[in-house]
Amino acid sequence: MNKKLIKGFFIVLAVLFIIITLFSLFIPSKLMVTRAVVINATTEKVYQQINNLQNWKHWQPVFMHDSASMKFVTDTNGISNESEWGDDDSKNRLIITGKKENTVFITLKRDGENDVLNTIKVLPLADSMQVQAEWNVLIKLKWYPWEKFYGIFMEKLTGHGYEEALNSLKKYVEENQ
Repeated sequence: MNKKLIKGFFIVLAVLFIIITLFSLFIPSKLMVTRAVVINATTEKVYQQINNLQNWKHWQPVFMHDSASMKFVTDTNGISNESEWGDDDSKNRLIITGKKENTVFITLKRDGENDVLNTIKVLPLADSMQVQAEWNVLIKLKWYPWEKFYGIFMEKLTGHGYEEALNSLKKYVEENQ
């Protein structure tokens, strides 16, 4: 009798795992998080802050808090296109992979995680002296059911950080014109 109960428990557990896995296959494996802010400044002023990672320590909260352990790779023009921070257990690398027409493409690399693709655009607003800074983040999820279900809540969890960074960028650029 006891063996039947244990066997039944494992069968129910296996069927439940299969159902959850099959259900998770219908959840998209890519997640897009987008945040934007309107800034009272020129396109050039805002773009100057986002196209050089050295300038991120003025407005990006992660760079402001971890600036002591932040390492930058600077090219001959004095522009930093790569930074690294963290300890030996978890290294974080931010790499500017491209720049085009007031847009910066950035990849965040973390040990043991998928790359996170970031795009920051500075868009002039018609008939005004304002611009819109837009941060798009593409997160690729693994096929694991628990990661797919976590992805459902990831936008709410990570979006606040991007919004905070953009508001900090707005404040910094507007105060330092």
